[in-house]
Amino acid sequence: MGYVMLAGAIAAEVAATTAMKYSEGFSRLGPSLVTLIGYVVSFVLLAQTLKTVSIGTAYAIWSGIGTAAVAALGLVLFGEGMGLAKVAGIVLIIGGVVVLNLGGAH
Repeated sequence: MGYVMLAGAIAAEVAATTAMKYSEGFSRLGPSLVTLIGYVVSFVLLAQTLKTVSIGTAYAIWSGIGTAAVAALGLVLFGEGMGLAKVAGIVLIIGGVVVLNLGGAH
């Protein structure tokens, strides 16, 4: 159940970060509210996750997958570039999360 909550925390954080881009510096009410609510939901779910998943593993997954997802959304929704350095960075982030889950963090 911890990993299900973690997936929800990641989804809420990615939605909040994406909404922040649409908020235009918090000048648009709708996206600003989605940002606020998304981050609150994300932190609540992350806190619940920490009851059953180690903090190092949970945070690495939350931040790593969230970062990779936001980078991908930046490419798809906002036309941001995806050069070799960005691809390599995302691969390294995901690789780090995999290593932690294979036993690097106990």
